[in-house]
Amino acid sequence: MIRKAENKDLPILAELACRLWPENTLEEMQEEFGKIISKSDAAFFLAYGKETAVGFAQCQLRYDYVEGTESSPVGYLEGIYVAENCRKQGIAKGLLTACENWAKEKGCREFASDCQLSNSMSLAFHLKVGFEEANRIICFTKKL
Repeated sequence: MIRKAENKDLPILAELACRLWPENTLEEMQEEFGKIISKSDAAFFLAYGKETAVGFAQCQLRYDYVEGTESSPVGYLEGIYVAENCRKQGIAKGLLTACENWAKEKGCREFASDCQLSNSMSLAFHLKVGFEEANRIICFTKKL
């Protein structure tokens, strides 16, 4: 079962997000998601196996330029995670579909995402579910 997450789901979302982004703490994720979840241009979805949440997806509308797109706003997959023991069952595809449907309801004609160049699992997932690679970039910073 997949459903849109609500404020009461913030602890569950934060726990799942920390598995995806382990450099963050539960408190950081809950605080960040708390600022986002009530916005009309963002949504979180939870996937359940029986009674336990096994995955989540975060999507938002992006109004700035999104690599490879021609319209605005663009629905954007900010993050998606499914517990390792529940993968290869179509759960991530279901979460993505929920995000895409949400973006369509918001008037989007395009949907986009990204992943790190080194994340071969994410690249394989994106290609499998119908994304086309738009570009590859390397970002630079320097201290001033």
